[in-house]
Amino acid sequence: MANDNFNPAQLERMDTERIRNYRQMLDFYNGSQWQSRCNRSEKQLTFNYARAVIDKVTAYMMAGAHCIVKAVDESEHSKEKVLKAERALQQAYTDNTMEQLDFDTETDCAILGDACYKVTWDSINRRVRVTAPDVSGIYAWWQGDDMSKIWRVASCYSLTAEESTLLYGINPAAKTVKIVELWTDRLFELWLDNNLVEKKANPYGFIPFVIFPNLREPKKFWGKSDIVQLAEPQCELNRAMSQLSRILELSGNPIAVLENVEQSEDIAVSPGAVWNIPEESRAYLLDLLQGGGVNLHIEYINLLYRTLHDLGESPRATFGSTSGNTSGIALEIEMQPLLQKVWRKRLIRSSVYCQRNNLILKLISKYTGQDFGNYRLQMAWSPVLPRDMAGLVSNEQILVQNGIHSRRTAMSQIGVKAPEAEFASWLEERAAILKMNNENNTRTAGKMRERAGINTAAEGI
Repeated sequence: MANDNFNPAQLERMDTERIRNYRQMLDFYNGSQWQSRCNRSEKQLTFNYARAVIDKVTAYMMAGAHCIVKAVDESEHSKEKVLKAERALQQAYTDNTMEQLDFDTETDCAILGDACYKVTWDSINRRVRVTAPDVSGIYAWWQGDDMSKIWRVASCYSLTAEESTLLYGINPAAKTVKIVELWTDRLFELWLDNNLVEKKANPYGFIPFVIFPNLREPKKFWGKSDIVQLAEPQCELNRAMSQLSRILELSGNPIAVLENVEQSEDIAVSPGAVWNIPEESRAYLLDLLQGGGVNLHIEYINLLYRTLHDLGESPRATFGSTSGNTSGIALEIEMQPLLQKVWRKRLIRSSVYCQRNNLILKLISKYTGQDFGNYRLQMAWSPVLPRDMAGLVSNEQILVQNGIHSRRTAMSQIGVKAPEAEFASWLEERAAILKMNNENNTRTAGKMRERAGINTAAEGI
């Protein structure tokens, strides 16, 4: 499809609500959770559980993710190519510090509701470059009602004049310039401050972006932030805690109440203070804690606290607090809300990471000439909850011995990141051990024959 009708200025009018929501969610995550600021005399406390929940869920989700490359057949030729593909992916992961990039991107995705990866080729360093652009500068066009078929992507960002000269050889007059990259399967366009400076065929043959939602809403391309469910109880918790704090502060600095007194002077609340008031007047200190009113506030705060955990699908056990000695099954039942939330996210991320890794292998094959053959990519995730590794290894050993699981499957179940490479190393080690044993047996047999010959000669003498 052509880009003749594209104008970078139209991006300013696109997806305005989505980008505004991004800013609001990010501000909320960073602690701006009061709609209006009061005067300085009033407290506005912020207990940022929204941030704690997002950080905690992200840590649970990203523990132990790794991609497995599988051959489409069992031929030795295919296995060798798959092994090369695994090594190439491992190198790309190392070059781009992918574990840190994935964790940061996942946190950003949970806050904003969407995220994006960009996979390109670094011609200077001769390697794949994987980045995570700011999704607020990403615009996508898809085909009709099929949101999985993206035919055009625009990436908008700003550069300083020095960066513009260094990257594109353009020396602008202004201190900063607005860059727009427009990608389709066939064409690439580069716009600088709404001026087209480059237009050429897409060097990759595919759009080098992987755009994905945090949690998918039915019939919608863009996703939903985790903060949406947390915002209302979080704001109410802040208000209730601030109110209780003010009550406790006033109870520690009591208010003097005077009845039937027209004028008052030198009325101060202090130890040993003496008040002089007219007859038939009454003076007392206002007790804000009388009648157990504080307990009502505390009960309400506990209710908000439970609501926050329920809507965030993060039970209290998520934060390491359990009731007594809980068995593994009981803990798993208690953590079910978190497990289900992590499962929904991993369902989306598995497709995203496989798509990204496929682009990585395509670029390596295109620019280095390596042939990876036909392969299948699959994501393996470590269990969210701690597991008995000794028991798991014992079970996999039984399954392998009885021909139910292959060694590669057992490795992936245990959490080995590169089963093919590990299996190849095991074969090399096994061959080396067998060779060494054969050599030792040969030497032992030779010595035994030599000793037998000496004994026979001695007997003849």
